[in-house]
Amino acid sequence: MARVVVVHGINNTYASRPQMADRWIPALRGGLDNAVLEGLIAPVEVAASDVECVFYGDLFRPAGRRLSGDVPPLTADDVEDGPELDLLLAWWAAAAEADPAVPSPGGRTLGPKASARAAVLALAGSRFLARVSERLLIFWLKQVTAYFTDPAIRAGVQDRFAAAISADTRVVVAHSLGSVVAYEALCAHPEWPVTDLVTLGSPLGVPHLVLHRLVPPVGTWPGVARWVNVTDSGDFVALRPTLRDVYGDRVVDVAISNGMSAHEVERYLSAAPTGAAVAAGLLNGQR
Repeated sequence: MARVVVVHGINNTYASRPQMADRWIPALRGGLDNAVLEGLIAPVEVAASDVECVFYGDLFRPAGRRLSGDVPPLTADDVEDGPELDLLLAWWAAAAEADPAVPSPGGRTLGPKASARAAVLALAGSRFLARVSERLLIFWLKQVTAYFTDPAIRAGVQDRFAAAISADTRVVVAHSLGSVVAYEALCAHPEWPVTDLVTLGSPLGVPHLVLHRLVPPVGTWPGVARWVNVTDSGDFVALRPTLRDVYGDRVVDVAISNGMSAHEVERYLSAAPTGAAVAAGLLNGQR
């Protein structure tokens, strides 16, 4: 059974588990190889059978047949007041801090629709979203908020994650929204044999929008021996890159640079610090 379980984040709606494996497993091996090249670890062999991919993107597929393309024809006017707008404005603020080309939200007081339009317009100029359309950005936004507000989606995602855990599982690698999925599952199942959690581009430190919507109480430790959190400072999805401030000094926060694609999972996986964190779990394997 799989020693490593990996779980994806947003923007996987029209993919599948085999497609995820084709991308993630080579990149994960690349991270291990890069860690060896940088002298961080001794060589560690990971076969495809050692890795189980948790895929749930299909749960966000729009119902029915659409003629307007893969993504529903969403605009800024479709952003709902409340969690969706709050998260969009937080992304805007984070992108402005990381990218000088993005204007700051400032202290402007606008109505919900005007604020959403201003945020989408500002984010369109971010170098990190150069190839992301308005409708796709809002589709992502709705996926994140749907996880927290739709009990059926949350339960469906959690069921798939739980099904991937076996007696041999020692390491969980979770990207973006997947880190929320993994964290909640590990907190709910302290009996699982998982010893190491590796989060990549995680929003788990974002107050109110994520942190205070988690099922366990704020700051709960997920029951693992080691937790390494890898983040690019330009990754606006993570928003609050340092998790030890929330979850305690046992979290090891590692900063890396992913270049222009700050939130790209393959760049996170192939980074030497990610490989070193995965290797630690495979070599130590004790709680």
